[in-house]
Amino acid sequence: MRRLGSHEVGVDQGSLILFSDYLDGGAMWTGEGPREFRRLVEFSEPFLVPPSVQVTLSMWDVDQKHNGRMDLSADMVTEEGFVIVFRTWGDSRVARVRADWLAIGAVKNEDDWDVG
Repeated sequence: MRRLGSHEVGVDQGSLILFSDYLDGGAMWTGEGPREFRRLVEFSEPFLVPPSVQVTLSMWDVDQKHNGRMDLSADMVTEEGFVIVFRTWGDSRVARVRADWLAIGAVKNEDDWDVG
């Protein structure tokens, strides 16, 4: 469990299309075997420490003739942002994906003193 102490709690969120590989014949749509896509997300303002981040699949478009194998996660979380990681494998053909994300953590209070 993450304890936030006496700091203010900040919540940042977003939604973004990770890729549309069916448009240009990209690897997620035409490839086979292990494939990975990474996308950097920057927070609207920094947190005091790396926040808790949750990512969810909010839209996916896959070929109906193949299994839909997908893994979505947050990686490299810092005070300023994180990386969304989408993975697939086997013969899965993924046309496009949209991911939503939510970050919750301690943020600076306007009354905090900077004594450094």
